[in-house]
Amino acid sequence: MNTQAFYPIGTPGQPWGAAEVAQWRSQQIRHRSYRDDVIAAVEPLRSRFDVSEYGRLDYAPDAYPLFAIKSRDWRDDLPTMLVTGGVHGYETSGVHGALLFVDRYAADYAGRANLLIAPCVSPWAYERIHRWNIDAIDPNRSFRADSPAQESAALIRLVAPLRTGVLMHIDLHETTDTDESEFRPALAARDGKDYDPGEIPDGFYLVGDSEDPQPEFQQAVIAAVEQVTHIAPADASGEIIGSTVVAHGVINYPVRSLGLCAGITDARYRTTTEVYPDSPRATPEQCNAAQAAAVRAAIDFALAHR
Repeated sequence: MNTQAFYPIGTPGQPWGAAEVAQWRSQQIRHRSYRDDVIAAVEPLRSRFDVSEYGRLDYAPDAYPLFAIKSRDWRDDLPTMLVTGGVHGYETSGVHGALLFVDRYAADYAGRANLLIAPCVSPWAYERIHRWNIDAIDPNRSFRADSPAQESAALIRLVAPLRTGVLMHIDLHETTDTDESEFRPALAARDGKDYDPGEIPDGFYLVGDSEDPQPEFQQAVIAAVEQVTHIAPADASGEIIGSTVVAHGVINYPVRSLGLCAGITDARYRTTTEVYPDSPRATPEQCNAAQAAAVRAAIDFALAHR
């Protein structure tokens, strides 16, 4: 299907160049404040956790410090659990679900696990409610050596010393209606391809690693989240977003070859959550709670199956 009917930037069939990226960037509007929404929530956590700045995005005239929250009683003999949110800045409950988990539940794991939480990997995109960074690059396709995305490169540097010691990594995302109304058409236009409309699933689902799917782990997370919000059904083709449903609410991707965040460590247990915030059956509070429930279930399963 011709992309031009859906996206006004670029020439059909031709990938964007610098001029098109600049035109796209000029149209991005700040809708919310990273400082007010995220930094203001992180600062009070300093009394209970170690909070550090692991990088800084210099996107003139703006600059964005990147924060990591760590267990204060970090011990080398304990397993490490990694939680990441806001890799896609527009996926709001990924950010606030991570912060909710830290505030309410992280203390429960003191002396049992090392926790490392990066709640908002992409603050520029968080403010603009967008999927891409300032250079029209998707950070969640950029977790690889010599990453073109500063957001991805900064997180890789943070995690690198711990890569082999991480037992569980959960990356918190959303699938929204704007995936079809904005982001997939924009992707097709940027890459000079045709846009093929898809179907947005109504409900929560997980993306496991097709190279190491860990089905019992995925199902433990689904079972916990199902107590908070509904799980997405398969479509008429037995798929969710074009991938075969392998179990209730679970699909698998080759996370490392796609450059996804979930592949940045050697964690035995890794998954990507997908909450559906546009459902008439879910509130923003419910979406945040579902993310926090997923984190708790993932850590609990990993601790029980070390």
